[in-house]
Amino acid sequence: MTANLLSIDDLHVAFGTAHDPLEVVHGVGLTVRRGERVALVGESGSGKSVTARAVMQLDTDARLSGSIRLDGRELVGASARAVRGIRGAQVGLVFQDPLTALNPVMTIGWQIMQPLVFRGVPKRDARRRGIEMLERLGVRDAADRFDAYPHEFSGGMRQRVVIAIAVIAEPALLIADEPTTALDVQVQAQVLALLDEIAAERGMGVLLITHDLGLVAGFADDVVVMRSGAVVEHADTDTLFATPQHPYTRGLIGAVPRIDADPSVRLVSVSDVEKEDVR
Repeated sequence: MTANLLSIDDLHVAFGTAHDPLEVVHGVGLTVRRGERVALVGESGSGKSVTARAVMQLDTDARLSGSIRLDGRELVGASARAVRGIRGAQVGLVFQDPLTALNPVMTIGWQIMQPLVFRGVPKRDARRRGIEMLERLGVRDAADRFDAYPHEFSGGMRQRVVIAIAVIAEPALLIADEPTTALDVQVQAQVLALLDEIAAERGMGVLLITHDLGLVAGFADDVVVMRSGAVVEHADTDTLFATPQHPYTRGLIGAVPRIDADPSVRLVSVSDVEKEDVR
């Protein structure tokens, strides 16, 4: 058992053909230890989601080079069968939009049970554990609602279902890709608190993908900042917010609206950061 649960080193991700590749991730490196919460942040198009999806090799047309090690096991170059074996069992994934992440013609209960049934757990036991997980995640009347369909749930409840699917098999690593984007502020806080509690209870490492630095401040131990497919800054959360080193990081922090801010002062934009970058 290695100290780092997830180690990404010099990761490059490209799409297209071998003769005409388009590289979108350039030499990314990061680590997640057991029980650690790491946030991967950046604006839309920065490459953070592509990096996260590369861990589970969800983009089948992506060309990967470099190293992705999960508990010491190399995943770059691993067979499709080997990668399928880690999904759900060792790595859980919470998707951005719970409505599209769930199968609309399958009950939420069956979708929660699948990671367990796939690994040989009897259906009766899988159902019991699924109901217990929904109850743990704050779904009222979980036993009665277990056979309901996704459209019968609110956005916040659907995201709880997605979390249940991701953690039901007790993976060592949870990747949460913009898990609160489609939710209102109050529900966002509830969902993030649930992720925090579940991770703490089970000692899971968490890789949180987000553009929302407000979420990061209260959740992550470490922050990795990406821009244009590359890491531009990496620091523990307190240090990054207190003394951000890269102009882009300062721009991201400066773009967060503050309740005590002077309304006459314009928020920082990406173009402001680019101007500072070339000075």
